[in-house]
Amino acid sequence: MALIEICEVHTRFGSKKVLRGIDLSVERKELVSIIGESGTGKSLLLKHLVGLIPVSEGSIFFDGVDVTHLKERDWIPIRRRIGIVFQGAALFDSLTIFDNVAYGLREQRILPESEIPRRVAESLSQVSLPGVEHMRPSDLSGGMRKRVSLARAIALRPEVILFDGPTEGLDPINVTRVNRLIDSLRKQLGITVIVVTHQMESAFEVSDRVALLERGQFVLSGSPRELETGGDPRLRAYVRAAHAARGR
Repeated sequence: MALIEICEVHTRFGSKKVLRGIDLSVERKELVSIIGESGTGKSLLLKHLVGLIPVSEGSIFFDGVDVTHLKERDWIPIRRRIGIVFQGAALFDSLTIFDNVAYGLREQRILPESEIPRRVAESLSQVSLPGVEHMRPSDLSGGMRKRVSLARAIALRPEVILFDGPTEGLDPINVTRVNRLIDSLRKQLGITVIVVTHQMESAFEVSDRVALLERGQFVLSGSPRELETGGDPRLRAYVRAAHAARGR
């Protein structure tokens, strides 16, 4: 069985339908990118996967367990296995980098306080930011803040990391740096990754599989090479964007 199974999921807000019966399976250690226009429900799907917003219909399975209608307290052990990196990094400006990275460890009581400095330092080194513990988010560039957010996620040693726009707003050099970092950590830590992105270069460079969400449904799914050579007209604009980014 796949690690994550999304089966016939529908989401409605009043009379507005956002997701319209989507199906998606994600295997262990796979990196899947979800692409599509704004407003199609990509970020909403990530929130479903961690129980922040309930689905209207359908089912979601995590490691064989139906998590669709779990109560809040039953989500706690599931969320310990899933890290999430938000589009804007979502760091606490009033805290140091050390306290930002340590936040989840303390909240979930994963480690005793005496062991947290070692885990924080190790996680920051894994994202190529050693020695910044005393700094604050305002002291860092946008790309560095993204990497601190990733360090906070991997400090929890999750099995899955969900990325919501990890390279949005970054310059081409930092886009490449973050892409390579995500792929390297995926392989080094043996984690499963789902990325929501508008960056076609990112999707085609590091993914095992790319899924196109259109009008609330997945209309295409395949490896980057399959999609690039398939000639489907729905994907032409995305392929052109990926080629243009590579040729910069």
